[in-house]
Amino acid sequence: MKILVVGASGRVGSLLVNKLEKSGHEVTGTYNSKKLDIKNSFKLDLHSSVTEIAKLVNGFDVIYFVAGSRGKDLLQTDLNGAVKVMMAAEKVGIKRFIQLSSTYALDQSRWDEGYLKDIPDYNVAKFYSDSWLINNTDLDYTILQPSALTETPATGKADFQLTELSENSISDVAEVLAELIDNNNTIKKVILMGSGSKNIADALAEI
Repeated sequence: MKILVVGASGRVGSLLVNKLEKSGHEVTGTYNSKKLDIKNSFKLDLHSSVTEIAKLVNGFDVIYFVAGSRGKDLLQTDLNGAVKVMMAAEKVGIKRFIQLSSTYALDQSRWDEGYLKDIPDYNVAKFYSDSWLINNTDLDYTILQPSALTETPATGKADFQLTELSENSISDVAEVLAELIDNNNTIKKVILMGSGSKNIADALAEI
C-alpha cells in the first residue's frame, strides 16, 4: 500500500516509517523543518489550508497522523493540523486514517490522574482532534491512545484493556501502529494501550 506518515520526523514516526517499509509498503514521510533521511519525503506545513494539504496527500491509500508539537503549537499542529489532514483526506477520497493520541484523551474525568494532570492543554488538543475524527468524518479511522511513552527497549507485548495509567515503549507503540493496517477489526475503534503480557499481534486480533 501507499502510506503517508504525517510527522515522520518524530520519535514514533521515524520508527513507524522503518517498520512499514520492512513490511513491504511504499512509505512517504512528512517533515516540517529538517528534511528526512528516507527515500520518500516532503515538507508539510500544518498551518497550510485544507486545499493545499489535499494536493500533497492525494494518491495515498492510508494516512497516519503521528505529528506533535511537544507542547509548542498545540492548537495549530496537534489539534487543527490533525483536523485539516482529515478534511484533506476526505477531499481526495482517502478512507483509512490512523491517528496517534493519548491515554484517556476522550475521558475528561481521568485528566487529574498521574502525569495527565501535568499536560492539560495537550489533553484538550487530543480530545477535540479525536472527537472530530469520530463524529465529523466518514473516515475508516483507528485511534491509538497509548500510555506514557518511554525510551526503553521494545517488549513486543501490550494490553488493550487498560483500566489505569501505564507506560509504553516508543518502539512498541510504533509496532502497534504498523500492524493496525492489517487488522480491519480495529476500524472505527479507539484503542487504549498499556504495557502488558500478550504479544501485540495476538492482543490486536482480540479487539
